[in-house]
Amino acid sequence: MKKTFFCIFIIVIGFVSCSQYEKLRKSRDYQLMYRKAFEYYHVGDFVRSGQLFDDISSIFRGTTKQDTISYYQAMSYFKQKDYLTASHYFSQHFKDQRQSPFAEECEYLTGYCYYMMSPRASLDQANTHAAIESFQVFLVRHPGSVFASDAEKYMSEMREKLVDKSYQTAKLYYDLGQYRASIVALNNSLDDYPETRYREELMYLLLRSSYLLAENSVPDKMKERFQSTVDEYFSFYGEFPQSQYVKDAQRMYDRADRFLKARPDKEDEE
Repeated sequence: MKKTFFCIFIIVIGFVSCSQYEKLRKSRDYQLMYRKAFEYYHVGDFVRSGQLFDDISSIFRGTTKQDTISYYQAMSYFKQKDYLTASHYFSQHFKDQRQSPFAEECEYLTGYCYYMMSPRASLDQANTHAAIESFQVFLVRHPGSVFASDAEKYMSEMREKLVDKSYQTAKLYYDLGQYRASIVALNNSLDDYPETRYREELMYLLLRSSYLLAENSVPDKMKERFQSTVDEYFSFYGEFPQSQYVKDAQRMYDRADRFLKARPDKEDEE
């Protein structure tokens, strides 16, 4: 009985609270709304604080309160983990109020919001690119910032994710047996990230893609493609003579070399 009464009491209190809150939002007592927005923020009710800051942001535009409202409006959404909305408000803050004491932090948090929205490597990396670009601009403007080391750390993490994305994309074409596309993707990955930790495997897959493309080509294309296999072998072996893939690489080279020697150029025959 006591438990039931307590539950009913909580529901009534919640209903009254909601009713009072909605009345506040519909009122024109903007000073009260301003005070209550901060009260809600400081007790951790970020949904209500965000809504109230939204309601009064245009009312106080151009006043001394605009700077503070703008910052806490963004922070309310940030605390809700609504990083898309928060990034918009943080970006707008430092663009509109570059002299604000909050401007530097808002610029950093814009990049951080994109960082938090960055998905795993297998998905689209638009937010990852946005995070890197945002942090790069931030570090140029604020090299001595207290946020600089974190920005650099997150940038490094994001770059590694792009390396993983590039590797996975290139390997996917190989796994699907699309060797012509695989060669293009593997070369792009190596060009974009020459220091990648996957370099040995990528160069091996490039050699193997070239070999398998040649093996499955029409006769008129085989000679040109086996020559590419030989070229890829020397590039691979030159960098990784002790690789775990050397035996298979040697096998592909021998097959390509035998084919080319069996079909010499006309100039060689003369």
